[in-house]
Amino acid sequence: MANFHGLTFCVHTFGCQMNKHDSERIAGMLEGLGALAVDTVEAADIVVFMTCCVREAADVRLYGQVASLKNVPLRAESPLAKRVVAVGGCIGQRDGEKLTDELSHLDVVFGTHNLGSLPALLEAAIEEGGHHVEVLDSSAGFPTELPTSREFTWTAWLPITIGCNNFCTYCIVPYVRGREKSRPLEDIEREARGYVEAGVKEITLLGQNVNSYGRDLYGAPRFVDVLDAVDATGIERLRFATSHPKDLTDAVIERFATLRSLQPALHLPVQSGSNRILDAMNRRYTREHYLGLVDKLRRACPDIALSTDIIVGFPGETEKDFEDTYRIVEEVGYNQVFTFIYSKREGTPAAKMVDDTPREVIQDRFDRLVDLVQKKAYEFNQVDVGRTVPVLVEGASKRDASILAGKSPKNQTVHAAVPQGLSAEDLAGSLVNVRIDEARTWYLSGEVV
Repeated sequence: MANFHGLTFCVHTFGCQMNKHDSERIAGMLEGLGALAVDTVEAADIVVFMTCCVREAADVRLYGQVASLKNVPLRAESPLAKRVVAVGGCIGQRDGEKLTDELSHLDVVFGTHNLGSLPALLEAAIEEGGHHVEVLDSSAGFPTELPTSREFTWTAWLPITIGCNNFCTYCIVPYVRGREKSRPLEDIEREARGYVEAGVKEITLLGQNVNSYGRDLYGAPRFVDVLDAVDATGIERLRFATSHPKDLTDAVIERFATLRSLQPALHLPVQSGSNRILDAMNRRYTREHYLGLVDKLRRACPDIALSTDIIVGFPGETEKDFEDTYRIVEEVGYNQVFTFIYSKREGTPAAKMVDDTPREVIQDRFDRLVDLVQKKAYEFNQVDVGRTVPVLVEGASKRDASILAGKSPKNQTVHAAVPQGLSAEDLAGSLVNVRIDEARTWYLSGEVV
């Protein structure tokens, strides 16, 4: 087994919550072998990039950041002759050895299915030099079987599935994460109880499509059973991501009304408001079905905060298609929308679709949508002015140590002055009540009461 005592490391993470969870597992493994986590590449002997290949911008950022390391000197106290650089995650899975051809100073490449191989690959790179690449087609177990080092002790990611079976035409995820695989319900419940016993206050269930949990194990989806089981552990706050609209059931919607711990917030990606584009995307629902789900959710939980993902400029999108998307944002009134201009991913069906829409037209649509998103988010937040909301404190605001920052039940960022005689660090991980005095587009602010 590798021994990394005396070595330092940092992990740079791109992309989704699953990647963030994988990064925590990597930190757990390296710390367990004696390495010390640091915040900057300048202080790190080992740098690990956990990558995302959903959009082209992530590729560009990765190549730029890895290339820039050639000019960053190794710390004077390092026991290594050179810094060791590793790339994992989805780009590692997709490109494999090609990465070392294009980035000659890259030492290690690993994929989404073999996180546990990283220590041995790093050890080989340190002792032997050269390139060390291992990318597997599938995994025998779950990354949850590996040790973890969580960013916050009071919150935890809890993966319930890995992989995806949906094959949306624009998405590379099924090709780099593999087919959907569910964890046994008993394992999920055991891990959740362990977190509660350790003092965790908030659990977020993870999966590319949590709604289809259990179909591969039990013959039918059993996500509602996961919600019930985790709620029964006594966890204070429960969330989940991501939820595919085609598989969101009435039973799951009903839990927003009945489960004590399930927070009134849901990320429900719509991607487009046009039935023609949804069909081209292979999303397997219509705008009417989606709006029906929103109506059911609002009846079950009138105060629910809905967020979504939207792609602008999918191949063949017309002005009418875009107007359908614009209208769905107006109708739903999301509190947060992640907007993206379509990014062609080689290997996906959409990459072969021809589109002659001028870039400036797509950019204009995108800008109009962003303006609407900001307007609707601002309107949504005004409802909370004058209310007192429980806030799970994360620490100090990045801009002002005298201001605490945390999350409301609706997953809104909340700021408030730290009470006299305390620090934000004193309150980190605790629930405090904040009376909301002001609501902006992306945050609320008020006073601890």
